[in-house]
Amino acid sequence: MINVLVHGALGRMGSIVVNRVQGAEDMTLAAGVDVYSQGGAVYKSLDEVTEKVDVVIDFSYHTLTEGLLDWCVKNNVPAVVCTTGHDDRERAAIEKAGESIPVFFSANMSMGIALLAELAKRAAAVFPDADIEIVEAHHNRKADAPSGTALMLAGAIKEVRPEAELNLGRSGLGKREKNEIGIHAVRMGNLPGTHAILISTDSQTLTLKHEAHDRSLFADGAVSAARFLVPQSPGLYDMTSLVR
Repeated sequence: MINVLVHGALGRMGSIVVNRVQGAEDMTLAAGVDVYSQGGAVYKSLDEVTEKVDVVIDFSYHTLTEGLLDWCVKNNVPAVVCTTGHDDRERAAIEKAGESIPVFFSANMSMGIALLAELAKRAAAVFPDADIEIVEAHHNRKADAPSGTALMLAGAIKEVRPEAELNLGRSGLGKREKNEIGIHAVRMGNLPGTHAILISTDSQTLTLKHEAHDRSLFADGAVSAARFLVPQSPGLYDMTSLVR
C-alpha cells in the first residue's frame, strides 16, 4: 500500500487528487496539508505530519516548492511536483532535490500532452524548414502566460531545433524570423486547457492539438506518476518517463 501525502489538499486539483487516492486499491491517504487549513483532518503545515509517507503529490503553489522539497529531502520522501510558474531559483531547488530523492516534475500531468510533445518533436524533425507556432488557451483565472505546458512543448521542439528562439505573444512591426517558435496565450471562461501546435510549410500545415475536457485528467496523471516514482532511485523524472 502506498501512503500518499497531498500538499495543497484543499485546492481545486488537490481535492480531486485526494478523492483519487482514497478510491485507489493500492493507495491510502496518509495526510493532507494546506496552508489555508482551519484545522480538522487537513494539516496547515508539513511540520505537523507524523504519519508514514511514501510519496508526496504537490498541487499547491510554486512559492511553496522550496519548503516542500526541503521537507521531502529531510524525510527521504519522493515528490511529485505538479505546480507551475516556477522562477529560476525554484527550478534550481527542484533540480537540487533530485540529487537526493526521486522527483517527478512536469508542467502538465496529462499523458496526452506527453504524447503531443513526442509527436511535435517528430514533426519538427520531418519538416525542418516549417514554421512552428503554439497557441494555448486557459481559463480566465490562470496567472502565468504563456502556460508552463506551452513552454514545455516548445522545449521539446528545441531538442530537434536547438537554434530556435521563442517569440512570446508576437506584436509590433517586423516579419517573422525563420528560427522562431511563436507562443500565443488566450485566457477566457473556464477552459481547463487547450494546446495546439501548428507546423506549416509553403504547401501544407499540420496541426497537433490536445484538449483537456476535465481537470481530473491532471489528477489521474499525478497519481500514475506517484505509483511510478516510489520505487525509483534519486533523480529527475517527467511524463516522458511514463510514455516511453
